[in-house]
Amino acid sequence: NLETAQETVKLVHAQGGQAMAHGADVTRAKEVKDMIDQVIKGWGHVDILVNNAGDIRDALLTKMSEEDWDFVVDLNLKGSFLCARAVAPYMIKQGYGKIVNISSMAYKGNAGQVNYTSAKAGVVGLTQALGFELARYRINVNCIAPGLIETPRTDILDEKTKERIIQKTPMRCMGEVNDIANAVLFFVSDDSKYITRQTIHVSGGMESF
Repeated sequence: NLETAQETVKLVHAQGGQAMAHGADVTRAKEVKDMIDQVIKGWGHVDILVNNAGDIRDALLTKMSEEDWDFVVDLNLKGSFLCARAVAPYMIKQGYGKIVNISSMAYKGNAGQVNYTSAKAGVVGLTQALGFELARYRINVNCIAPGLIETPRTDILDEKTKERIIQKTPMRCMGEVNDIANAVLFFVSDDSKYITRQTIHVSGGMESF
């Protein structure tokens, strides 16, 4: 969402920081390359990648279209692969980098989400594989699996569905956006320099939807 990204840029500038926004379809390799090229042109290096693009198109298996399968898997999994592939050469060259992939507790399996579950489980596997490949270059690759987080997206859920999920959550509440942000902050900080290939559940103790 370029508009939201530009609002974030304004907030960073207001705090005296530097930032830029660049829109791209992360399922298209050329657009991803162009985006990373802009980062390198502007800053000269890339230290952190957070793969947070995602969406859902839910349906039971027998009613799920191939189009909806491809859309969800491409956006949630292929996009993470393409972005990681684009930044890896720069991180390898500098001998440092942090990659954080955003999965979901849905990776454990959920009816009506065979596409989303498969994609998010793939993100966990991608984290494991990339962590092995890139560890020798001091590049940490980790993953966050959020539970039910209070966002504009969850506002569209009916109260019955929300309550059902909350009752499956040991902490009996939804998480907040800052709960995810704080986990990302930990993984991109030096506090996690000896941690890689890990998936942390930020879910209030919930193990599945």
